[in-house]
Amino acid sequence: MVSELLARFQALPESLAATPILAIGLTLGAFFAGNWLFSRIGRPIWLPPVVLSACLLSGFIALAVDYQDYQQGARWLTVLLGPATVALGIPLYQQMHHIRAMWRPIVVTLPIAATMAAVYAVVIGWALGATPEVLASLAPKSVTAPIAIGITEQLGGSVPLMMGGLLITGVVATLFVDLLARLLPVKDERILGFALGLNGHAIGTARAFEISHTAGAFASLGMGLTGVFTALILPLFFRL
Repeated sequence: MVSELLARFQALPESLAATPILAIGLTLGAFFAGNWLFSRIGRPIWLPPVVLSACLLSGFIALAVDYQDYQQGARWLTVLLGPATVALGIPLYQQMHHIRAMWRPIVVTLPIAATMAAVYAVVIGWALGATPEVLASLAPKSVTAPIAIGITEQLGGSVPLMMGGLLITGVVATLFVDLLARLLPVKDERILGFALGLNGHAIGTARAFEISHTAGAFASLGMGLTGVFTALILPLFFRL
């Protein structure tokens, strides 16, 4: 009886690996652990909880779980990226009166900033001898993940490489927006939020919501408009 129970217990990881339960449980566990660590170390701007969660999850996968099994199970979570992005329309609606008041600066700023975000990454990569696949993976680095995945696949890039660039871009953009806001100084929460969403996608938007709901709404707007603009312009740019 005891030997049978031990055999079942030893076979449990393989059984869980065949279902999405293991991947979802590991992801959620890493998420909550990363947020807990983030609070314990004083909530530093330069180390957001998503980075801590990613490091914890990567370490556990490297030590104990086959990556292919995890990737297969985590697809269920990837499906939720789209609805989560659409749900950001709620704070947009709540702050619509502020957005209407600033439509002129938004219309002027968005095309320039979104274009530069893609162009400088591609130009630097090209100057350093990057392959077309790497260039296609770097180009949508400032776009929120659900849109960036589609752009990368359309351009023939690598989605894992793009996701790495996405994570680094979000962290660095959030850090520099905070630093520049203190140096200039910029106090307007609408400007801070829009800059965070435009440059830092979901990571920047999460930081904006820590500032205020107004900053979060403008970050959602910046993130969404950057995604749409880049999805329309980037394929044309790559053809040229």
